[in-house]
Order: sequence, then structure tokens, then C-alpha cells
Amino acid sequence: MAEPHDLTALEQAAAIARGELSSVELVEHHLHRVDALGDTVGAFVTVTPEQARDAARAADATPTEGRSPLHGVPTAIKDLTLTAGVRTTFGSAAFADFVPPVDADVVRFMRAAGMVSLGKTTTSELGCSLYSEGLVAPPARNPWDLAYTAGGSSGGAAAAVAAGLVPVAQGSDGGGSLRIPAALCGLVGYKPSRGLVSGGPVGFGAFGLPTHGPMGRTVADVAALLDVLAQPVPGEPYLPPLPPPGGYLGAARAAAPGRLRIGRFTTPMLAEEPVHPDCAAAVDRAADLLSAAGHEVVDVPAPLGPAAWPLFEVVWYVLALAPVPPERESQLLPLTRLLRSRGAEISAGVLSATLGELQAQVRLGARRTAGCDLLLCPTLAAPQAPVGWFTADGDPAADFDRQRRFSPYCAIFNVTGEPSVSLPVGVTGAGLPVGVLLTGRYGDDARLIATAAQLENASGGWDHHPAIWRAVDSANVKGSGVGRSTP
Repeated sequence: MAEPHDLTALEQAAAIARGELSSVELVEHHLHRVDALGDTVGAFVTVTPEQARDAARAADATPTEGRSPLHGVPTAIKDLTLTAGVRTTFGSAAFADFVPPVDADVVRFMRAAGMVSLGKTTTSELGCSLYSEGLVAPPARNPWDLAYTAGGSSGGAAAAVAAGLVPVAQGSDGGGSLRIPAALCGLVGYKPSRGLVSGGPVGFGAFGLPTHGPMGRTVADVAALLDVLAQPVPGEPYLPPLPPPGGYLGAARAAAPGRLRIGRFTTPMLAEEPVHPDCAAAVDRAADLLSAAGHEVVDVPAPLGPAAWPLFEVVWYVLALAPVPPERESQLLPLTRLLRSRGAEISAGVLSATLGELQAQVRLGARRTAGCDLLLCPTLAAPQAPVGWFTADGDPAADFDRQRRFSPYCAIFNVTGEPSVSLPVGVTGAGLPVGVLLTGRYGDDARLIATAAQLENASGGWDHHPAIWRAVDSANVKGSGVGRSTP
């Protein structure tokens, strides 16, 4: 018999609207699962059960008219994202006791939409790595096989969604941080066009690389959460693209992008690295399904190559220079300290020249793939990585280089600002997920989402569950306690 967590986010909201479930019931059910599985998969840094229960009661008391399509649905907020009154550690022991006084805009939007956060999800320290293995929470593990990483920096969000602890989650992506965990955990991870989602109310835009975005088990759920997040805010540094009629959920439900020209490539862009056969096979399968849907799939050169890496590297070092109290620098992880030390050596002149050269590279890349509506490539160069693999030899420089070789695709599309989504098209011989990356033209998020939904339909659906999904007895969830909580 189906359990509440078997329902998609939109199905859970529909059950609330029909009176079959209440938000309180859904929150209790998912809190029970967090209590049972949260530490096992390393999903949460902080759980907020009482705040969630209060929010669920308020959601149930809200008049039905004008409710959002995700009203009353449980969710979670990445631990990099400011959340007023809730401990927000940025994945670091240096901020283990930090409680922000303000909400990020996206948190405010989710609350206004009637969504109920269960807490803060595990992330890498200051968002600096593509795995989530820090000192403030257990490592984020892949629910499909706990020996493997759930990725990063939105690793806890991916672990939570893939294990059925929440149906959708907020994350952020500055170099693949939504798409990498989604690919590893068999989910849909969406990086919106630059400027579509506010990064406020604090921060400087970080050269346009990072953005908030949604993660979920289906394209429609992800599109519905994108509608919640993508609201214009005065003072943002980038002009947001216009939303489509009917919103992004409407685009996903229609799944009708028209006939497109899709450029396919598998050549890694940030490293000269062999591509695992399972990753290449997933691209081939996606290409076959897209061709069968009537699209023209053509081979194209990769828009950028390894020559772009030293440029991206400089920007990434500077982005690691988030303010940290000097007396707490020693509490940072070795990788974070390495990146910050390199960033401190970069002059304003070098940074300015690097940003200019990156933009020149973006222009060249756009000309190489001109005429394509979408680009198709692997999300990663290898399908999975074990927990501890990146840090195994204790050398943070080697760790950073392993990350580059493992993920030589995603970060380029943070540089270009184009919308990009990882989709769980493939599977390894051991039954683990393999993602592919679809990337659209800047501002054309609606067409990208429509194509992703069309590919999902052609694939027979992607809402598949690991064995751990059934590992919890949910028959009696009332009164369950939740560990590592805050009032």
C-alpha cells in the first residue's frame, strides 16, 4: 500500500487540497523518517520539528483559495542558505553556533507558498567542494548505496529527497552543486538561468556563478518549486528572464517544446579525462529518446575546453574568501584553507583580467554551438565516487584536482549563466543512477523544462526508489522524536 512519502510533492499537495491528508500528518510522517534515516544518509545538519509542526498547523488553517500548488508540503533548506532563527552553519565548524537574523529571499518565498521546512540539509564547507563530508554532520551518503557519496554541495538535499525524507528540497549551484548530487542520487537537479532566482538579501552576486534552485524526483515537482523560487526582487544584480505563461509547472505539464536541434558532445571541458562508458551510454540513450521524440540530435564540439580551467580556478579561489572570524580560521577543513590561501594571493587586477577572459571564452563557446536550441552531455565523467575518495590521500591540492576530473562539465554552465538540468536517464551495471546534462539558451528555462519533461515521459518516468525507501515502519508516526533538533 502506498505511503505518504510515495507521493510526489504535487500529489501530496493535491491530497491536502482534497482533505485526504493534512499538512500536519505529512510533516509527522516525514519527521518520523528523518528520525529513522536522517543520520544514516547524512541528510540534515539541523532538524526543526517544533517549527515544522507550527508551520504545518498554520498551513492547514490557511483558506483554500489562492493556495500554491505546493501548499503544506514538507521540504528542507540547504545549510548554506540564511534561515532566520535557525542554526545555519554553512557546513563548517567555524559557524557551528551561528543563527542568522534574516531569511534568504528564497526561504521567504517558500514559507509564503505554504511549504514546511523540516530543517537544514548537509552541505560542503562554505560550498567549496562537490562532496558533503564535514565536521558538523555525518557525511551525505547516496541512498542507493551508502558506501558512495551523495555529492555536494547540495548533498544533504539529494540524500533527503532520494531517501524519501522530503519530496523536494531547495539547494544552490555555483559549479554543479545541484546537478552533481542529483546525478549521483537519481534525481532531477535544476540550475536556473542567471538572475531568474534571487540571491538576496545579502551578497554581491558572486560574479553570477551561483544560484538557488530546486531538486526533486520528477520534473513537474522541480518546476513547481522553481515557480515558488523565481520571483522578482528589487536590487538584484542581474535582470531576470520573463516567466512563461502558465509558469514553469505549466511548461512541464505540457511537455511540448516543439522540434529542437540538440547538440551532443561527451568531451570533458575542464579536464582531459576519460569518460566512463556508463556516462557515455546514458548520453546515447537520451539522444535516442530525443530523436524518437522528433528532435534533431547532432554532434557538436564542446563549447569550452580545459584551457578554461585556470580561469574558473581563479574565480573559485576568490569565492572561497567568505568572511570568517580570524580566530576560527583554524577550524576550517584543509581544502577550504587551501582555496582561501590561494584566493588571498589573487590581486584585483588579476581577477578583473580573468573575468574578462572568461567572458571572451563564453562568447567563443556560444559561436561553436550556435544553431543549437539545447546541449546534451554527461553530468559527470564517472557515475559514482565512494565516501572519502576525494580526501583519501590527505592532500587538499590532490582533492581539488580529483574534483575537477570527476566533474568536468557542470561548472562551464555556471560561467555562461545558461539554465542546466541533470536528469537520471542512465543506470550502472550495479543499478546505481547515472545522470545526463541538458542545457538551454540563456533565459529559455521554459523550453528546457518542457524538454526535460518530454524526456522523462519517454523514459517511462524517473520516480524510482532505493531499497532504503522501505526501511522504515511508518505505521505509527505520531509523537516520534527527532534528534539534533532545535526549538
